[in-house]
Amino acid sequence: MGKSHVFDARSQMPVSASELFTWHTREGAFERLSPPWEHVEVVERTGDGIRTGARVVVRMSLGPIPQRMVAEHTLYEEGSLFQDTQRSGPFAKWVHTHRMLPGPDSRTSTLHDEIEYVLPVGALGSAFGNGIARTKLERMFAYRHRVTREDLRRHAAFASHGPLTVAITGASGLVGSSLTPFLTTGGHTVKRMVRGKADPSKGEVSWAPDKGQVDTDALEGVDAVVHLAGANVAGQRWTPEYKNVILKSRSEGTRTLCEALARMKRKPRVLVCATATGIYGSRGDEPLTEESAPGGGFLADVCRAWEAATAPAEAAGIRVVRLRIGPVLDAREGPLAKLLPAFKAGGGGPIGSGQQWFSWVSLEDVLGLIHFSLFTEAARGPINTVAPGTVRQEEFARTLGRVIRRPAFLPVPAPVIRTLFGEMGQETVLSGARVLPTAAERLGYTFIHRDLEDALRFTLGRTTAGPEYRGS
Repeated sequence: MGKSHVFDARSQMPVSASELFTWHTREGAFERLSPPWEHVEVVERTGDGIRTGARVVVRMSLGPIPQRMVAEHTLYEEGSLFQDTQRSGPFAKWVHTHRMLPGPDSRTSTLHDEIEYVLPVGALGSAFGNGIARTKLERMFAYRHRVTREDLRRHAAFASHGPLTVAITGASGLVGSSLTPFLTTGGHTVKRMVRGKADPSKGEVSWAPDKGQVDTDALEGVDAVVHLAGANVAGQRWTPEYKNVILKSRSEGTRTLCEALARMKRKPRVLVCATATGIYGSRGDEPLTEESAPGGGFLADVCRAWEAATAPAEAAGIRVVRLRIGPVLDAREGPLAKLLPAFKAGGGGPIGSGQQWFSWVSLEDVLGLIHFSLFTEAARGPINTVAPGTVRQEEFARTLGRVIRRPAFLPVPAPVIRTLFGEMGQETVLSGARVLPTAAERLGYTFIHRDLEDALRFTLGRTTAGPEYRGS
């Protein structure tokens, strides 16, 4: 066996050690802490959470080679410590001890992650691989500690309101699959609304938006609904048939849900409905707030119908928040994930004129604004869900190139986009709108990622900033 190494990362947390420990015990903690650039998937779980003897099997990609890791929890001290040990996987040895240490007062603590590991291939792996391994670990724990700290801060801000039961449509999509563990680690209960047969033991609720059906009995007692379902706008070229699918999935699906909520005896207090900044159309350099009129084009028409379909819920006295979400930046899905291969190959650059505005938002701030809207009574109507740091497309390309250390000067001419993607390419890539988060800032929402470079480094694992590192 090769040399044993120790990696040590510590960060201050804004809650007590007991609260920090509890966060880690809740369902969804593993998913919240899995970096988006690592493509880690839970295959199997056995045992009781993180208590001694529990096991988790994960599938991961280390470079181009898929790997399988089996970890067993080998220590558990209520309120202060737990440990997991690799039983099989890519390392010769891996023992990860998580410690939650009391801070100087009862409202703070220190998160201390210590990993003892031995790299494969004996002395050769230790000599040539440890520098790479430490860099990967520093990037991973910079991400994990920031997520932990921000989640604790966000949940603490509304802790006095008590836990909610939240139903989510579109729970398997990018936002929904991230929102579920975000809420459950905060102590909330999530009910996933699914098409087809539901499994009540898993907290599932059946609905069939194409048939106008919702199991409202299973929704009784729900405090809030987050509506994220809808066909992927950029999923394929816009044929007349697919445009109809997009329109129906949003307008008719939303109306079906809202009419069902309005019929309930005990109605949810709030509906947070995702819509899109596409409602503004292509508007050049005009600053756009929630007071701005809708624009023209297919997406604007879809968004108008989408938002109008929430009327039955509003008329029934449910507080309705319509989040007009911009392009979501995340390494797993969406525009960033689609651009990455070309940029990593050195073929990235501005698209079209490069002067169109790109009103982006980080996935973490989408989750944050959904959570903020659930609890903030003054939040209602449209809220532009975009970062304050909107940029032109050429600046986005330049910043992405800098973050991943690749050139970003090869332009993609507009005719190429139109040829490849037709109307969809024109409206989603070549058009732009300078959308401002006026309502969010007025209501007091604090953005995690105001700056584009910070957002990109976070989701792509291109920073080690944050924790204090020790070890060798």
